[in-house]
Amino acid sequence: MGSRSRARARAQASQVTAGPSQVARKQPRGGSAPLPSAAPESGPAEAAPAEPGQLPRTVRIAAVVQAVEAAGVLAAALIAAVDALTGKSYHRASGIAITLIGIATAVALAYVARGLNRGRRWSRTPAMLTQLFIGIIGIYMIQAPRLDWGIPAIALAVAGLGTLLAPSSIELLTPGRAGKS
Repeated sequence: MGSRSRARARAQASQVTAGPSQVARKQPRGGSAPLPSAAPESGPAEAAPAEPGQLPRTVRIAAVVQAVEAAGVLAAALIAAVDALTGKSYHRASGIAITLIGIATAVALAYVARGLNRGRRWSRTPAMLTQLFIGIIGIYMIQAPRLDWGIPAIALAVAGLGTLLAPSSIELLTPGRAGKS
């Protein structure tokens, strides 16, 4: 089978699997019959989004863990803000900078949690990196010794990694794995 035949077979297969909302019609220049196009309306990062009611339990738990971590980062940022305002910070400017960075990070983590809750595939990598980072921070907190922050951080990181690495989460969130078992 030649490369054109394989390409034609792939195009026909994608037309069969594409829903009616995903198949657009193009009018050829010389024009008699419209040619089908299997280009999806959304980009590849948005492929196969799932509705929250259809998400596997592990993905929903991962979204909750991510949201709790976002709230924890926001709480730490607000504590840094209070310290900066009351003069407990090393420098007032550094306390303000840490506060702004913490708030921006909390917003980013909340956005990833929202992506997980919607089953967006792009959200898996930032969520995995967040879990690794939170785990490392938790280890440093335990060594500090700040057990009140370290133990919950490690517990959240383990729960987040566990739910993101569960087979149902991998099936939904890994590009190219849709429909494979």
